[in-house]
Amino acid sequence: MNYGKIEPMSIVDGEGIRVTLFVSGCRNHCKGCFNEETWDFGYGNPFTEIEANEVIEACRPEYIAGLTILGGEPFEPENQAELLPLIDRYKRAYPGKNLWMFTGYILERDLVPGGRKYIDTVTPRILESVDVLVDGPFILEKRDLALKFRGSSNQRLLSREDIRKILA
Repeated sequence: MNYGKIEPMSIVDGEGIRVTLFVSGCRNHCKGCFNEETWDFGYGNPFTEIEANEVIEACRPEYIAGLTILGGEPFEPENQAELLPLIDRYKRAYPGKNLWMFTGYILERDLVPGGRKYIDTVTPRILESVDVLVDGPFILEKRDLALKFRGSSNQRLLSREDIRKILA
């Protein structure tokens, strides 16, 4: 997996001050995407143990509320398999901090058994770890700058409880 950027202090990709990881690779290709360069799976640099350590260490300070993973597209199958060890490590290291993920896919259509981005050994474990999921493709015609943490009105801000209800 490649990544485009690790932002050690962000205030725009979730509540509080966060560490943000932008992964590379996305097949959604939303018109008007703010991060088109990350569509390419080869964009940026390889995400190695060095970068994983950087992310974990950046989350250490008390003022960091949590980790946000976006892209590109974290739920592309190539990325899920690589992100799971990082997510597991993060949740063990910081059980009191939260994890936000952004996806252009729709939870109950794409990330469930039979869904086009579902990997039975990986996807459920990732979703169990997520505290807030922003799902749905960016739709330029539904762009709304007044929305918090979303670009278009079709996108949803789902809590862990929302995720569990949808998946039940």
